[in-house]
Amino acid sequence: MSGLRDAFLSALVALGLFVPLVGLVTTPSDHGLHLVVRPVATAVVVGLVFVGRLAMLAWRGRTRRDAVKANRAFAERITRAGKYVTPVLLAAAVALPFTGSRYYIDLGTLVLTYIMLGWGLNIVVGLAGLLDLGYVAFYAVGAYSFAILAHTFGLGFWTCLPMAGLLAALWGIMLGFPVLRLRGDYLAIVTLAFGEIIRIVLINWVSLTNGPNGITDIPRPTLFGLAFSMDGGDGTVAGFLGIEPAVIQRIIFLYYVILGLALLTNWVTLRLRRMPLGRAWEALREDEVACRSLGINVTNTKLTAFAIGAFFGGFAGAFFATRQAFISPESFTFIESATVLAIVVLGGMGSQLGVALAAIIMIGGLEALRDFLSFLGDQMNNPVFAGIASELPLYRMLIFGLALVVMMVLRPRGLISGRTPSVAMTRPKEIAAELVAQGRG
Repeated sequence: MSGLRDAFLSALVALGLFVPLVGLVTTPSDHGLHLVVRPVATAVVVGLVFVGRLAMLAWRGRTRRDAVKANRAFAERITRAGKYVTPVLLAAAVALPFTGSRYYIDLGTLVLTYIMLGWGLNIVVGLAGLLDLGYVAFYAVGAYSFAILAHTFGLGFWTCLPMAGLLAALWGIMLGFPVLRLRGDYLAIVTLAFGEIIRIVLINWVSLTNGPNGITDIPRPTLFGLAFSMDGGDGTVAGFLGIEPAVIQRIIFLYYVILGLALLTNWVTLRLRRMPLGRAWEALREDEVACRSLGINVTNTKLTAFAIGAFFGGFAGAFFATRQAFISPESFTFIESATVLAIVVLGGMGSQLGVALAAIIMIGGLEALRDFLSFLGDQMNNPVFAGIASELPLYRMLIFGLALVVMMVLRPRGLISGRTPSVAMTRPKEIAAELVAQGRG
């Protein structure tokens, strides 16, 4: 009974907070603000809070030993299933452009961009254990580096891409030096300030970045020197292949570009995890004092984590600039850093598959939910569902926050726990007696 009473009180609190927050709207006339109650949305939220509170109380009622065993068993099942899920996701990603829908290709491009950002931040947060709240700064450095180099020197995308990554890595090292002695909350505050400093510099350095107006006419990537142009003449992909030019050709090419960059990020990360550097990152994450006592150079370990994570953030920023063909400081706010960090935390810090699944759920899932609500509104001729679907993007961060709270209560280490060492000690094998006698054991 006490659990039901607690859940009922939580639902009442949610009702009192949700109705004023969502129902306060501005009317077209001069009547000011008034409260509009949305019964369906209110009932859904209150019901979710009630059920969620009951589930949380039931979870807390279990013994800690049972909870640990259940978490470990679930993580092992997910890890085993990942061997089959990963090829399926990769095949689906490769086959997505064959749907022919520009909407799904654009959505897939956006999801892959956040997957790449999540994998880059996962090096810093998930592997090295360094909380970074200013990762958007490297994203911005990569985007502006490509745009400025392309406009100043007339260079193409493939030439500027490694330069943008290297410049972002340089800024990662510059951030790493001041925070070598910082941990926890202090490290988070400094990295957050670094992200805001970069954004303010982009706004005020008008002679270099064009200030709030941003940079336009950023060149698109080419395919072996062939441009995706609508004129279909010489030097274009359509002219070379003898096909009719179409906008969807460039959209598909950009999709495969970001898919290749994301797979490159994943491959490099997996290779680094099995190298001494990756094992040093994991040791640093678990215990910095023990890491120092083992003779590991903590300074170099932290700097390499910041530099490599920033390098891939710069790659993603360069792609963002060439895809949008326009960038401005408003595209690189703290919300972007919070979104990428939420993807890493929800997916599981240190888990490549978990980050990918979290990005698909958080970025693609919201779009799918909005489409589903719009479909229900059209089929049932009910404007309530259409209204919720149209307002869903406004509450994106609220949904992210609720997801983080639920995940921290149920699975503090994320959907797929990735704290298992990449290289672990196994049981020693028995050596044959003849090999020992020959000195080969």
